Amino acid sequence: MDFQAFLITLREALEAILIVGLILSYLTRLDAKKYHPWVFAGVFFALLSSFGVALLFQVIFTGFASFGSEVYLKIGIMFASVILLSHMVMWMKKESKNVNGDMQKKINAAVTAGSVTALVLHTYLIVLREGVETVFFFAAISGGEIQDVFTSYGALSGLMLALILGYLFFTGTMKFSLKTFFRVTGVLIMFIAAGLLVQGIGMLQDLGKMGSVYETVQGTPKAVYNIVEFMPEHYQDEVHFERDTGGDVMISGQIGLFMAAMFGYSHNPTVEQIAAYWLYFVFIIGANIWHAKEITLFRKKKTKTVDQTVA
Repeated sequence: MDFQAFLITLREALEAILIVGLILSYLTRLDAKKYHPWVFAGVFFALLSSFGVALLFQVIFTGFASFGSEVYLKIGIMFASVILLSHMVMWMKKESKNVNGDMQKKINAAVTAGSVTALVLHTYLIVLREGVETVFFFAAISGGEIQDVFTSYGALSGLMLALILGYLFFTGTMKFSLKTFFRVTGVLIMFIAAGLLVQGIGMLQDLGKMGSVYETVQGTPKAVYNIVEFMPEHYQDEVHFERDTGGDVMISGQIGLFMAAMFGYSHNPTVEQIAAYWLYFVFIIGANIWHAKEITLFRKKKTKTVDQTVA
């Protein structure tokens, strides 16, 4: 969970820091530094709202727990997070080149009109989106124990690294490729999303709410293979294996726990879990290829239109 929290916090926080930094830099170029405090005000209110959303999530989880239904909420959040994480990666790839231009148009309009409210609201919504997404993802990877993730080393170190990278980037102390950064973190986040998808399917099958094409005599989903002796997906599975067989596993369950959280590893997956895992990547890769072709066609049409206008 720590590494998941680290990666999600780093990605979301850096994204917000970069956009807020671009707003401040552009205001400086416009000789409108007097608006800087209002940008920080928007950030402050967005952070307060994000913590409010986190508290609301915790209250909702507690309410579901009192009825013994929190597991269904956890599964729902897992599947919703798969969609949101995938959208986040796709959106960043699509919009990263236009973020600066769109932001400048909105800031120009706010400064020209002298609208402090518009400036605060624009900054507020940018940071709030990242904050709410972070809370949602924390709920998914922690099973509802959001406060544990907020105080974990992973989340804190991810936030600190995002602040450091943002500062170094805008002061010119260190130059690095944002495109490469978001591409690498995007790939890792896709693995997290695939892992959440597999966990959600496994929980539904454990609850008996989802069947399988490959079942035991009792009619329950049957594992395609079981390599618990090689690497259990949880340290409790390691303890049970050693207790039942008297032998040792090859790779610790602690490592298996990390692999399960980060890459969706399971030592005894069902047919549906394996199929969902690989079909997810087929879908994401296919969507990326299709999107790249759409962008290429759009640029060709735009260039052709410009050439015809000039002619």
